[in-house]
Amino acid sequence: MSISQAIAPNLPYLRRFARALAGTQAAGDAYVAETLEVLVEDPSLFDREIDPRVALYRTFIGLWNSVDLNLEPDRAAPATAVDRQLESIAPLPRQAFLLCSVEGFSVPDAAIVLDRQAEEVEGLIDAAGREIAEQVATDVLIIEDEPMIAMDLESIVEGLGHRVTSVARTHAEAVKSVQSKRPGLVLADIQLADGSSGLNAVNDILTTFEVPVIFITAYPDRLLTGERPEPAFLITKPYQPDTVKAIVSQALFFEQHARRRDQPS
Repeated sequence: MSISQAIAPNLPYLRRFARALAGTQAAGDAYVAETLEVLVEDPSLFDREIDPRVALYRTFIGLWNSVDLNLEPDRAAPATAVDRQLESIAPLPRQAFLLCSVEGFSVPDAAIVLDRQAEEVEGLIDAAGREIAEQVATDVLIIEDEPMIAMDLESIVEGLGHRVTSVARTHAEAVKSVQSKRPGLVLADIQLADGSSGLNAVNDILTTFEVPVIFITAYPDRLLTGERPEPAFLITKPYQPDTVKAIVSQALFFEQHARRRDQPS
């Protein structure tokens, strides 16, 4: 099997991981593209003795943590994406937490990806958990038509210290809810009870104000198409609570970071 055949099924998920680290589609995709270019130039970097997904992520992480790459803005055009990459590179604990909680790697496999001992990876995950617990509370809108899932998501985000201001089951309910209370975060399914689209609801909301959005869906292939625009934050159903916690932390981290960056000095 060629390298391209081995990594092709994993590329949509690597893009998801890259975007969660970088905070934007452009920045994450730039790193994935650079990873593919590196593998074309030097196929020996792809370890054929281990699982192809582990080998792909290991190559990506090695590139992500490369100081030399991060200091070469011409390799990740446009410049605005590079600036965001430089400002938003995640620490090692965040990488470990995302690999295990979001990407579903076991601790031993994450250790291979990160080139660390398993015990160290466990410590990194614990450190990331403490960071998540320190996130600033915000108001959350949940767009979800399944009552049990909506209740579960509400419990998870409130357990992190956030406030659920509204649960919308349809496109119309979602748009109406933000007219009375603007949320600081949106969790959205893409297929709603009345046949309407959570994606369309989010797009309508984003025409009035900016807010970080996390899509939670059983159909990730409908969003991870390789076409623009795609979400930076995506969770696949059925999900694990730790996955939701990690991505909520990521979305708010980058939103707060962007606001600090955009404030006049």
